[in-house]
Amino acid sequence: MAEVSLFIGGIRPLPESGRPTGMYKSPVIGPVEVGREGLVGDHQADRRVHGGPEKAVHLYPARHYGRLATRFPEAAEALRPGALGENLSTGQLDERDVRLGEVWQLGTAQLQVCQPRSPCWKIDERFGCEGMAAYIAEELLTGWYWRVLEPGTVSPGDTLELLAPVPDAPTLHEAMCLWREHRPAPAALERLARVPGIGAGWRAKIEQRLAWLKRAAG
Repeated sequence: MAEVSLFIGGIRPLPESGRPTGMYKSPVIGPVEVGREGLVGDHQADRRVHGGPEKAVHLYPARHYGRLATRFPEAAEALRPGALGENLSTGQLDERDVRLGEVWQLGTAQLQVCQPRSPCWKIDERFGCEGMAAYIAEELLTGWYWRVLEPGTVSPGDTLELLAPVPDAPTLHEAMCLWREHRPAPAALERLARVPGIGAGWRAKIEQRLAWLKRAAG
């Protein structure tokens, strides 16, 4: 079980470039519906890389903010839950505590862990800190996306409850460690690509890399 805070937001311009972003979120203060593409009232600026059924709900572990504040003290005051554009925040789970394909209950909705977040350059501009997105990626402080298996209603104070464990699947941290290896074992990548519930986009990238490794070995 994990207690969560909920966040949604609209589209706002970044402070320097003026490029649109959906990273600015506000706390949800009442019940909100969760559909196949996320929380009602939440928006993403670049739908090519954010949102959609495979990136419907984003959770960012609250415990990561302390590490980010230590590494980027100039942004410490702004580094608080919700600041990285997440919909869900909890201090009780991180990437080592969830496995790909697991199904969790939140309110009356059912969510499935499907892939890590890929931090982008907008994080650096949002906080005025060059290198923050790269640090998040290098330290595997990414958070993750959920697929919505069963739409429903969620409210502040609801808890995430593990509904369907997948004990044979890798944790998200283990999967990311394998993915970033310079030359991972092809058999290990094949197993990762076959994990039920993994995001289709990430699976395609794994399969492309696997094909490249096989060509290089041959």
